[in-house]
Order: sequence, then structure tokens, then C-alpha cells
Amino acid sequence: MAGREPEIITEKNQMRKWSRAMRAKGETIGLVPTMGYLHEGHISLIKEAHKRTSLIVVSIYVNPGQFSPTEDLSTYPSDLHGDIRKLMAVPGGVDVVFHPHNLYDYGESKTTGLNGGVDGEVEKKGVISCVEERGLGHETWVRVERLEKGMCGKSRPVFFRGVTTVVTKLFNIVEPDVVVFGKKDYQQWRIIQRMVRDLDFSIEVIGSEVMRDNDGLAMSSRNVHLSPEEREKALSINRSLLRAKLSAEKGQVNCRELRNLVTQAVDKAGGRIDYVEIVDQESLEVVEEIKSPVVFSIAAWFGKVRLIDNMEIN
Repeated sequence: MAGREPEIITEKNQMRKWSRAMRAKGETIGLVPTMGYLHEGHISLIKEAHKRTSLIVVSIYVNPGQFSPTEDLSTYPSDLHGDIRKLMAVPGGVDVVFHPHNLYDYGESKTTGLNGGVDGEVEKKGVISCVEERGLGHETWVRVERLEKGMCGKSRPVFFRGVTTVVTKLFNIVEPDVVVFGKKDYQQWRIIQRMVRDLDFSIEVIGSEVMRDNDGLAMSSRNVHLSPEEREKALSINRSLLRAKLSAEKGQVNCRELRNLVTQAVDKAGGRIDYVEIVDQESLEVVEEIKSPVVFSIAAWFGKVRLIDNMEIN
């Protein structure tokens, strides 16, 4: 039933208590983790969760652990009231919005940074996250060591460590049966799958297909920062990926040729390439020739906005 207002929970213990009470009644819980500023892509994840569980929890939390101090944490868009309105319009509704204030605040008067700093002073050793910069006393991280190395992991070295850690926290707090991630963040989805397998979480991880606007641009909360001109140029990503996929289906299996096709199109449109890779769908290892299912992944900058997209080639 659409129009139902979700219960908003901000405290970890209250969230855990709700989940355990529902489980005791025989309910199943689906979790959709988000950073808010919801769009149709997020709504599609909630609809997917509805097919599999009786109750839905949507978490809204901009996770500082996955941003380095030089990244766009402070400018990440947010609109909680707008998000709640969108969730109320979802067929079947949402039962709980878990909106914690800070999942790294342990209520200690003095917080020690990871590298020995106190009260927000962190000795700068290598790349750190915003959590470490603020010296919040958090020093336990979950890593999926091999899968996080390539693609987005190269240019954002703390990103996946921050994602897997906060997702582990959410799993321990919400205790879901099913969690749904979007395949737009393909590497993230595969990393969470592997983490769940390796650490024996009793949770099913679902990957939901990439949602696109009518013009083909993959939906992202960051799209709001694109100027109309930059947005038009960014369409080169999806268009060139489609051409590459068609070319592969017609027999072009040389990955260098396919990568060049996309790189040239995005360059010509004025994008700045971060990476263009064709990797095995499960191992995420780079392939030079397509012999089994792969995913063609790209990250590129248009203006100050970094966009990612991908296309599976089966």
C-alpha cells in the first residue's frame, strides 16, 4: 500500500530491537542500503526487495568511511524529507527508514585516531578516510583484498574498505535476510557478495539491473551536479558501451579494440577517463579476449562529477 509513512529509527539498539521483534513473529527482512537523495534506481532496488521479503528497511546514511578527505563528502546531496515522500509513494511501502546520525561515534570523550592522533589529529600516513581524519576512534576495517584492488579501487583506495565496513555494521544492526544492491556499482556488488560468502553472513545478496534515465544516462545521485551541457556529453558513456557490446556480439572479442572504441568516444565528448576495463564478471580480473561472461566497466569525469557505468557482455 503506497502512502504509508515509514517508521524512522535513528538509534542502533532500537533498530536491532525492531528487527528481532519482527523475526520473532516470523517476518523476513529486506535491507536496501543507500546514502539518500533517492531516485528511481533506488526505488527499483526496493521493488526487488519486496519480491523476496515481507518487511523492508531502507538505510539512509552518507558513510564518511568511504570518502577520503579530498573527496566530495561535504557536497554529497541530501534531502531527507524528499526521500521520505518518495518512499511513501513506493507500491507496498517501506517499513523502516534507518537514519543513524553517526555510525562511528562511540560516545567517548577522547577519541584516538587510527595512527595515534588524539581529538581529531591524525598523523598523515598514506591515504586515510574522513573517519580517520576526524580521529573518531574507529580502527577496525573489513577488506575484500583482491576484488577491491582494480577499477574504482585504484583511484579511490579507501572507498571499498569503507563500504564493506559500513555494510558489515548495517548487517550487524539490521540483521536482514536479503540485501539488494544495484549493479551500476558492479565492483561494489561483487565485493559485498564475496564478503558475505567469506564471512558466513546468513544473508542473500541480490544484484539489481542498472536503471537509466530516458536518455540512457545511468541514474546516480551525483547527476544533479552535472550542467545541462556536461550531461549531454556524458551520454557518450552509455552510447559507446552499447556500441562495444554490439561489436562484441558480432564477434569482436579483442578487448583492446573494444576499450579503444569507448575511450575515444568519451575523450571526444570532453570526458576525462579514470579507467576503462573489461573484466571477468566474478573474479573481476582484466581479460584481453572475451571467452566467457565479462563486464565492461568505466569511470570518467565530466566537469567535477565522476560517473561510473558498466555493461554485462554474456
